[in-house]
Amino acid sequence: MRIERHDPRGRVLEHHRTGAGIRRIGYPIGIRAVRVLRREQITPNMLRLTVGGPELDGFHTYQADDHVAIVFPDPDGTRRLPVPNADLELDWPRPLPPVRKYTIRRYDAAARELDLDFVLHPGGLASEWAASARPGEEVAIAGPPGAKAFPHNYDHYVFAVDATALPAAARWLEESPPDVSARLVIETADAADHAYPLAHRDGVEVTWLVRDGDRSPLADAVRSAGPPAGRTFLFAAGESGAIRPLRAWVREAGAANGMDALFTGYWKRGVAGLDED
Repeated sequence: MRIERHDPRGRVLEHHRTGAGIRRIGYPIGIRAVRVLRREQITPNMLRLTVGGPELDGFHTYQADDHVAIVFPDPDGTRRLPVPNADLELDWPRPLPPVRKYTIRRYDAAARELDLDFVLHPGGLASEWAASARPGEEVAIAGPPGAKAFPHNYDHYVFAVDATALPAAARWLEESPPDVSARLVIETADAADHAYPLAHRDGVEVTWLVRDGDRSPLADAVRSAGPPAGRTFLFAAGESGAIRPLRAWVREAGAANGMDALFTGYWKRGVAGLDED
């Protein structure tokens, strides 16, 4: 689902990248049993679960789109978890257990807490679990498998995301310096979700869009503003078909101002269970 596609062990399956500044940084990959601590309905269609516990000691996350895999029981209730090995990776059972990947919205090492934001929709394995999860419930999380790091010294940043990638954009904005220059273009299926909380930065412009059925306005909205002046980095993440048209735009703009980009297909329309983030 990501630019670097990994199997559950964190090994690269597929790599799409624009920009020599992007580097893959590996983390020690662990499996942890944590508990749901709190739940918060942050918009009508987005639910935040805070999970935590002593198992989070030694947890690693340094990039805004780091993710963990939630490992779910089999339909018969059997819980088959991966086992850590000597290479600081995980040995996964076969066939693979049901897993879904979710972006780490916030990590507090001192409090041993992790925030995960879920887009609620019918029929989703993780979405339906999150909707019913209550404080005290145990959940198994694996990862993160590593980070795709990009420099923080660009003149300007553009984020083109839908609701599934909104937590990554929000974390990046929260952790960015006060003088950052950026434009966030955010697409949701419901205007009510535009209430999602974002950190304030004076140099940041936020544009909210509403998707019209299966038609996405995301790429057109980004391109209509034209390429920003100066060295620019584009982070495009969400439904793979919606962000695909921006690849050509980056090639054209890159010839003029050296634009770099990271494209991450979090999900694909019509493909159930591809990955959810």
